[in-house]
Amino acid sequence: MNGSSVIHEATSMFIYRRYFTQRQNSSIVFYVFFFPFKYISIHLQKKINNFISFRKHGMRFKLYLSIDKHTFGNRLPFNYQYELSAVIYKILAGANQAFAEWLHDNGFVSDKKIFKLFSFSRLQIPQYRMEGSFLKILSDTAEWYLSFLPERSTQEFIQGVFREQQFELGNRQARIRCRVQSIEMLSLPLFTEQMSFRTLSPMCLTLKRENGTDEYVAPDHPIAKELIRQNLLDKYKAFTGNDFPNHDAIFDFKVTNQPRSSLVTIKADTPQESKIRAFGCNFQLTAPVELMKICYDCGIGSKNSLGFGMVETTKEPFLKIT
Repeated sequence: MNGSSVIHEATSMFIYRRYFTQRQNSSIVFYVFFFPFKYISIHLQKKINNFISFRKHGMRFKLYLSIDKHTFGNRLPFNYQYELSAVIYKILAGANQAFAEWLHDNGFVSDKKIFKLFSFSRLQIPQYRMEGSFLKILSDTAEWYLSFLPERSTQEFIQGVFREQQFELGNRQARIRCRVQSIEMLSLPLFTEQMSFRTLSPMCLTLKRENGTDEYVAPDHPIAKELIRQNLLDKYKAFTGNDFPNHDAIFDFKVTNQPRSSLVTIKADTPQESKIRAFGCNFQLTAPVELMKICYDCGIGSKNSLGFGMVETTKEPFLKIT
């Protein structure tokens, strides 16, 4: 069975189960699919481009978490983005294994680059303190943001899959248990060609060296603007199958505070361990609305599905960019 038929079958099984479960509860059945599981091949993507295009927006959710400090304790490693990514795949696998496997192994493709068009924040913890390389959590609750493109990720699907889930986060030295108390779909901002943002997870900008390794670039570096522009254009093409129609559109990017550098360890204490340099900052962006939506829905920069580059809008006065 090829990839397309696997996901088509998985999607059908999901509808079947949800349909009969909800009929018993006299609920309304909602037949919109979670991005991007149903569509496997680039051929299929191009077939649906004219239909989905940018007629619809992505969807963003806020998860309210309770922290069980009694099971494991109240300490968490500073580097936990990869573990959060694994939580997403694990929860989705609980709904349908084929869904999660496809999301993990595939994505939308542009010029041999694979994009998994979703992003998520670091945990928003009201009270904590740093203890070496660990966070000591003082709060009993936290918030977590997830964002997906496009709106084919249905509110019902996400809320149903994540509701009341419990998950563990951390490593052998420091670990916490979280429970999803509730989940809220957030309203979208008014998208314009000039917007202000702040990062909810650090921004990762990469430049390929001649030897194929990544050079990590700070957002206030002169080359950062072009890296961000090209990344958004690549994501647009990956999603729609087409080049952005106006390559001469005005585009600008400006950091408005001092970037905060962090070195994030991925797959710590394994043979696959790697370190990623990323930056938290506030910034202002001038771009066509279509690219602005991608920035908000998918994240800015690279490695978004590993927990980098999620943003939220701010009301910071827009400065003239020179």
